[in-house]
Amino acid sequence: MSTSADPLAALAALPGVTESVNAVRTAVDRVYGHRVMRRRSNEVTSEAALRGARGSAALAGADWALEEVRRRTDFGAEGEPRTVGAALRLTAEAGQLLSIWRQSPLRVLARLHLVAAGGAEGDQRVGRPRQSGEPVDEPLIGSDLPLPDADEVAGRLEGLAQLLLAGSEAPALVTAAVVHGELLALRPFVSRNGLVARAAERIVLVGSGLDPKSICPAEVGYAELGAGPYMAALEGYASGTPAGMAVWIAHCGRAVELGVRESTAVCEALQRGAA
Repeated sequence: MSTSADPLAALAALPGVTESVNAVRTAVDRVYGHRVMRRRSNEVTSEAALRGARGSAALAGADWALEEVRRRTDFGAEGEPRTVGAALRLTAEAGQLLSIWRQSPLRVLARLHLVAAGGAEGDQRVGRPRQSGEPVDEPLIGSDLPLPDADEVAGRLEGLAQLLLAGSEAPALVTAAVVHGELLALRPFVSRNGLVARAAERIVLVGSGLDPKSICPAEVGYAELGAGPYMAALEGYASGTPAGMAVWIAHCGRAVELGVRESTAVCEALQRGAA
């Protein structure tokens, strides 16, 4: 990242980032202006939460049909059901953590991991950054991206928290993309890092005021764009180069736009009385 007083704002000035920011802002404004949002925004929010959780779970290896997620109630088993359950719990929890995020992002990240790892009571690795020698279970990333050691993780997490607490003039998309990318690159927990990273991005987008009603599920967009492009863009972020960072931010922006498209379709269905 840049060494300027406001490194997030410096990222916003990278070539192509302004276009992504403007495209996202235009898309978000359009869906918020939909007539259905005047009377039935709570329904759109609920549906966006469900679809966002489904998308995040798909990237974590549980690619279920939306109607399967909607009808199921048993998420305690191992494997895919547990992954889907974790995504649903995180989506529900994220909206409750906005005020704490503004004071202590690291406390929120610990809470998100506890929620994601539900049912792991007594596991001392849950809810704290991994320690030296502890393995990481993150199937999507695997060995394609170098895994920082525990000391680097601790230092960079603290740096991320200080950056967020200091505030920035950067657009919400840029801040959210950095939070998401940093958590994925670090994989600070022993498991569920992708789910936690996407939930943290959601908190930033909502808390920033860009998407206050949480109706623009970027997770839908990431799933639609696919795991391959997601990982390729993440490698750009991890490279730390201006071009790589711009690619990652643009990818995040496109995911938000696709999430907006999803919720616009929900609005249209509600308007027709079909949902």
